[in-house]
Amino acid sequence: MGTSDRQMIEGRDITSRMDVDAIACAPDTVSIARGACPSLSAPMITGDGLLVRLRPTTPGLTIRQFRALAEAADRHGNGLIEITARGNLQLRGMTAQSVGGLAADIERAGIDPESGVTIEIPPLNGLDPLEIADARELATRLRQQIAALDPQPALAPKLTIIIETGGRLNLDAISADIRLRATRTPDGSTIWVLAIGGTAETAKVLASLSAEQSIPAIIGLLKTLARIGPRARGRNLDLDSLRTEFQSPDVGALCITEQHVSPIGIHVLGGDRLALGLRPCFGQIHAKDILSFLAVSEAAGATEIRTAPEHAILVLGLDALSAEDIRLAAAGCGFRTNANDPLNHIDVCSGAGACASAFYATKSVATDLAGTAPELLDGSLTIHLSGCRKGCARPDAAALTIVGAPMGYGIVVNGSASSAPVAYIGKDELKSALTQMSRLVRNNKVAGESAEECLTRLGTNAIVTALRQG
Repeated sequence: MGTSDRQMIEGRDITSRMDVDAIACAPDTVSIARGACPSLSAPMITGDGLLVRLRPTTPGLTIRQFRALAEAADRHGNGLIEITARGNLQLRGMTAQSVGGLAADIERAGIDPESGVTIEIPPLNGLDPLEIADARELATRLRQQIAALDPQPALAPKLTIIIETGGRLNLDAISADIRLRATRTPDGSTIWVLAIGGTAETAKVLASLSAEQSIPAIIGLLKTLARIGPRARGRNLDLDSLRTEFQSPDVGALCITEQHVSPIGIHVLGGDRLALGLRPCFGQIHAKDILSFLAVSEAAGATEIRTAPEHAILVLGLDALSAEDIRLAAAGCGFRTNANDPLNHIDVCSGAGACASAFYATKSVATDLAGTAPELLDGSLTIHLSGCRKGCARPDAAALTIVGAPMGYGIVVNGSASSAPVAYIGKDELKSALTQMSRLVRNNKVAGESAEECLTRLGTNAIVTALRQG
């Protein structure tokens, strides 16, 4: 393979860290396209090898299955396991030669990764007594009908459907191309609210439907997206024509959002059932730490591990006493166990060294951030550390985003990593800039005001001034 044929990401040559000849031998197994979803059949090239993302078809994994997954990640990759913001599993550091062995080990463990259109449901579905309906049953029927389509629609790789049924841990803050939400009517019956393009707060509501109407309606939307083109997303759909087609009444009142509950902590599910929520530090943990944690958890009675949004896992099968013991043990295995931990409010991508596109070591900055800018980490806002403009760790807007750039950092306020920065700072200026922003909040916050409220009141100009002073 010549230099001109080498795989490039964002203009940066990644072949210096990869076995180029091995990749050339298996071109169909590797994904390099921006916007693609890495999987067992099409892993993605990153700075530390090949990346595989998977979401099991089952609600969770048994302790035995999760142990097998961790052992496979260590055997065939670099042992790093990530839980994404949407609750997907990611395994890092594979090579073109080792991916086949990883796939075989995953199959032997009885883990069946989802394929096709992504359909996300609440992590405690089927266990939470506060749920209005069964999302998994509806999701299964929807997958079957999508799989039966002939021809199969050509859809965007990251197109996502969310089926929300209420309960403690909702998916309101996660964006989707198509949203379906169970809602109780005044007479106690259940309707399903169909919306497109956004979070629960920003999605555009189309109609209220019965369960029987919901699946054909979603199939129709998928066919429409396919006609628009293979990169079309929910935001590309024509809202007015769809509302006319559905003959919807006043749909504005149907947009409902629930109070956010952190997945981290102990969630009582009725009777003696509970779920213990934990978060690997910055969403990443090594297989050896996972294996140590699983051994302690299994001895305490844990039976199942589910992943959850916000880079979390949920441990099931524990009683109240053992859950407290396991929470203490988890802290020594690399987990964050407190929902109010300031580091939970930093979204971090893999960063330089792990990702070929990243311009800085995001995790190193995140570790320093608590000491550098404590006033910004009161839990009222999220700081997004993104190694580049792709924003993999957080596609949506954050109050403050620090984006890696060739000569330093771009600072984005109330936007995503791809938004236009309000200011640029040099490579050696980040620590002083964050210190100055933290001082801005400390000196201007009034009694009872959060950091987010303070920065919102002061406005972007004040933030830019503080950054320049830093």
